[in-house]
Amino acid sequence: MKPVKYLLTALFILMGISESNAQPRNLGIGLIIGEPTGLSLKLWRSQTKAIAVGLGWSVFDNQNDPQTTRIHLHMDFLRHSYNRISSQERLPVYYGIGGRFIGGSETQSSLALRGVLGIAWEPASTPLDLFLEIAPSLQVVPSSHFNLDAALGIRYFI
Repeated sequence: MKPVKYLLTALFILMGISESNAQPRNLGIGLIIGEPTGLSLKLWRSQTKAIAVGLGWSVFDNQNDPQTTRIHLHMDFLRHSYNRISSQERLPVYYGIGGRFIGGSETQSSLALRGVLGIAWEPASTPLDLFLEIAPSLQVVPSSHFNLDAALGIRYFI
């Protein structure tokens, strides 16, 4: 539990640091709840393209032993569309592809290909985004089957 405390402390310290120059805030750090539950990172590569990473605990994908939690790591390449929803707010719809790894000390690890579809709210006055996403996946190792992840999250951009 200590690593989580250190990560949360670092996140709150970073949130308190003010931006002293006019550089864009390209890196978002935050929390994600659902499948997985843990940390979320987002790195903007352009106005509409980003890389998102999730690292957390897979609490729902434990078919053999529902009492165990497993490490969940995913990385997605995302594309954002800001004109899909007509609003005065910034509400991009995003989609993309990526991969997922789930492993644990006493359970078999798995690899999957993943698609992502989500919506975010980016308030104009703060460097935050709130997001909701679903991610259908096709597990390819150790066996093939479909899965569906869903999560809600928040990120602060530095």
